[in-house]
Amino acid sequence: MQMNMEKLDRITLNPNICLGQPTIRGMRITVSVILKMLANSKSVAEVLQAYPELEAEDIQQALKYAAWVVSDQIQIVPTA
Repeated sequence: MQMNMEKLDRITLNPNICLGQPTIRGMRITVSVILKMLANSKSVAEVLQAYPELEAEDIQQALKYAAWVVSDQIQIVPTA
């Protein structure tokens, strides 16, 4: 499945907000904060409770953005 960046309309990049890190809808909530919470076993409901200004679709797009970014990474793995 190929991810189209245009469909990630809730992810914003602005050099004047959070040092240009990807944020949700221009708020000062970074994609990385959401991902770290989820990676530390927080549920979507817990993330939404911690950040009531977020919506479930914001979290879904944060996950899609992370998948899109990682899929574009090329790593050279030594074979020997």
